[in-house]
Amino acid sequence: MDGYVTRRLWLDRDPQALKDWQALMQAAKLSDQETVDYTIGIYDGARLAATGSLDGKILKCLVVCAAYQSENLLTQVVMALLERLDQEGLTNRFVYTKPKNLPYFKALGFRLLAQTEALLFMEQGFPSFQDYLSYLTQHKVDSSQNGAIVMNANPFTLGHRYLVEQALSACDHLYIFVVSEDRSYFSAQDRFKMVQAGVADLANVTVLPSRDYMVSQAIFPSYFLKERADLAVAQVQAELDAQVFKQFIAPSLEIAIRFVGEEPLSPVTQVYNQALAQAFGQDLDLKIIPRLEKDGQVISATRVRAAIQAGKLADWVNLVPQSTYHYIQSQDLLGQDAQREKVE
Repeated sequence: MDGYVTRRLWLDRDPQALKDWQALMQAAKLSDQETVDYTIGIYDGARLAATGSLDGKILKCLVVCAAYQSENLLTQVVMALLERLDQEGLTNRFVYTKPKNLPYFKALGFRLLAQTEALLFMEQGFPSFQDYLSYLTQHKVDSSQNGAIVMNANPFTLGHRYLVEQALSACDHLYIFVVSEDRSYFSAQDRFKMVQAGVADLANVTVLPSRDYMVSQAIFPSYFLKERADLAVAQVQAELDAQVFKQFIAPSLEIAIRFVGEEPLSPVTQVYNQALAQAFGQDLDLKIIPRLEKDGQVISATRVRAAIQAGKLADWVNLVPQSTYHYIQSQDLLGQDAQREKVE
C-alpha cells in the first residue's frame, strides 16, 4: 500500500472530505444521502481512491474509484471496517452488495441470507441467523394453522389490539414479532413489554423479538426513514425482508398466514405490504386487515405519539388499551409537557 493513506472521513465536519466522498459515491451511481455514522477513505495523494462506511453494524457505501480497481483497495476498506466493529464489540455484522461480489464476501466469511436480482444481503459473525432460527424453534407451538404479525407498536394501540384479534379469528396460534430495532420513540424493551401486556389475556399468542431479521436497520433501513425514504430503495430492501421471512422464518414456525394492517398513511409501509404479497405468491397467505377507526380517523401509533408529545392526554388515552396507558405511566415515559395533564 505504498503511497496510499487510510484515514477517517468526518463527513459532518470536514467539507473537503464530504466533497471527495460525494464525488466518489456519485461516480459509482450510489446515493450520497445514505445514513452513516463512521466512514473511512483511502487516499492516493489528494485523490480519494476508495471509501466505506458503517451504519451501526452494517457495512455500506463500499466504493473503489474505477482507476484503482486492480489495487485490492476494497479488501483494505472492508478489513478496516471489520476491525472497527471488533473494537466496538459488535461481533455480528451485515453487508448489502451486488450479486457479482458474492464470492468475494464469502471468502471473508460472510453468509448469504437473501438475494434479489439486484442485491445480496449477507451476514458474518455471531450470534448468527441460524442461532435466531434455533431460538424460534424453541418457542414453536404445535398448531394446525399458525399466523404471524410483525409490529413496531410504538406504542401498542387499540389498532394493534384489533389487528391481533382479527388475526386470531383466522388462525389457531399467532406469533407476534416485535421490532427489536431501537430507533423509535419508545425503546425496544418498552415496546416489547407493552405488546406482552396488551395481549396477556389472549390465549394462543406468542410474543417474540424480531432481532436483526425483520424490519430492522440491517435488512430494511428505509422503514425508519419514513417520508424521507427513497421508495425505489425501500422496494429492494422490502423484497429482501420478505424473502427472509418466506424462506426461513415462516418454515421454522410453520407459519401459513402473515397479517398486516391496511396502510393509508405511510408510503414505505405500503411498499412493504406490496413486497410481501409479491414475494409470498402462492406459498404464503397474506391477509390485509382494514384499520380500526375512531372519530373518523384511523387509530395509529403516530397519532398517539403526537398527542403524547403535545401533552394532550385526552387525545390519546382512549386510543390505547389500559395496559399501554398504565405501562407508560408506571415507567414515567411521558414527556414533561404530557405530565401536565393526567387522569386520576
